[in-house]
Amino acid sequence: MTELGIVKLHEMLINKEITSEDLIKESLIKSHKLKEKCNAFVTIMDDAKSTPVTDNLLSGIPYGIKDNYSTKDILSTASSNTLKDYVPFFDATAVANLKAAGAVPVNKTAMDEFGMGGTGTTAHTGIIRNPWDIQRSCAGSSSGSAAAVAAGVYPYALGSDTGDSIRKPAAFCGIVGFKPTYGMISRYGLFAFASSLDTCGVLTRSVEDAAIVVDAMKGLDKNDATSWDSSNMHLYESLNGDVSGKKLFYIKEIVDIENYPHATDELKQHLENFHKSLDILSSLGVEITAVSIDKELLKVIPSVYVCLSCAEATSNLSNMTGIIFGPRGKGDNVFAMMKDHRTKGFSPLIKRRFVIGSYILQKENQERYFVGAQKARRLIVDKMKELFNTYDALILPVSTGPAPYLDNSKDELNSDDTALLEEHLQIGNFGGFPSITIPNGIINNLPVGINITGNVYDDINVLNIAYALEAKMNYKDMVVKDE
Repeated sequence: MTELGIVKLHEMLINKEITSEDLIKESLIKSHKLKEKCNAFVTIMDDAKSTPVTDNLLSGIPYGIKDNYSTKDILSTASSNTLKDYVPFFDATAVANLKAAGAVPVNKTAMDEFGMGGTGTTAHTGIIRNPWDIQRSCAGSSSGSAAAVAAGVYPYALGSDTGDSIRKPAAFCGIVGFKPTYGMISRYGLFAFASSLDTCGVLTRSVEDAAIVVDAMKGLDKNDATSWDSSNMHLYESLNGDVSGKKLFYIKEIVDIENYPHATDELKQHLENFHKSLDILSSLGVEITAVSIDKELLKVIPSVYVCLSCAEATSNLSNMTGIIFGPRGKGDNVFAMMKDHRTKGFSPLIKRRFVIGSYILQKENQERYFVGAQKARRLIVDKMKELFNTYDALILPVSTGPAPYLDNSKDELNSDDTALLEEHLQIGNFGGFPSITIPNGIINNLPVGINITGNVYDDINVLNIAYALEAKMNYKDMVVKDE
């Protein structure tokens, strides 16, 4: 039953065909099976209790929470040894809003440590595996959430997205990943990685479910000065599939096969799938244009992301000392204790990012690297906003094809000619743009994704375009069957 969508489950609950207890029990059974298969969870809440079924579509339905959301009285580790025993005293605002809607959390999902990874290999509980093929990556950092939704543990799970951490795992796991406009969902209680980029969002198996969940999560919050009032935006109610007259663009330098002289068969098929999707949209009355952007500007996207995210992470996580919370380090004085805590607690990847961030923030380097990256970010965002004055959204394929094998996954910059295909989703974070990934085909028995990104505050438009495209393809509500 938990492989069904939210609306169907709600109807069954209202009609007393099933109970909330039934759904929770099934979800917990599936959670334990998936933990064995894919290592998708940090905590499974075997004592989860049902809630009354009300008119709210989410009431009584189980879901998962990425482990970097603060959850009152529930272990919240961000998949890091530095927080391996941390139990918060408050709920993140997004979690509190879902609790008010009657939603039932049943587990905390594993992730790349503090969200700083794209492979699902740096969680303190071990490697997170893709349910489509356990030898392959889920991407990251919302790896556990993506795996759980793809496996039908529940209809949705929370994620966070700093560079592509909701949208790329969604693509690799054959599901929907939605990152709304920055600030639509309060970040209060989300463990900070890079505050100017971090965005709360959701992973689901349909665009409809993504709209329903974000409707419940969003809202102005006095505890987050970057949140804004979206009370006049009703995402779910606005879905109608009418996209006639819409204008989309794609970036030639990223999509044209001529730019990939060493293209694999998977990449060729992926780009063919992309163009087939464009044909579908054209048949719905959408005008699609190939736009050329200076490749020198596009090429700096990954470097800008590394500079800004590492610098902000170094600052944000300076409070991880082992003194305020987390296991105490050993030493004769407070500085020795902090050094011991951070040396032993953080993975090598995190420590490398802190070294990079510290170097960028040194006084003598700030102008060249940090300020330079900010200026480049502004150029990229300005270019996108200029295009959004003409077009409704940007549409691009996600990644170079299906999920890579874990033994080839390396969390480092892609240096070959496909780097832009791997890193372009960061544009959505640079501008705080709403961005959604949906399934776009199967290649070698593995899913691939397509992404739609629009202007800030235009979430309804972005969702509706995805909704219309989804309806014309056969990949909605895909679930990986347990063997």
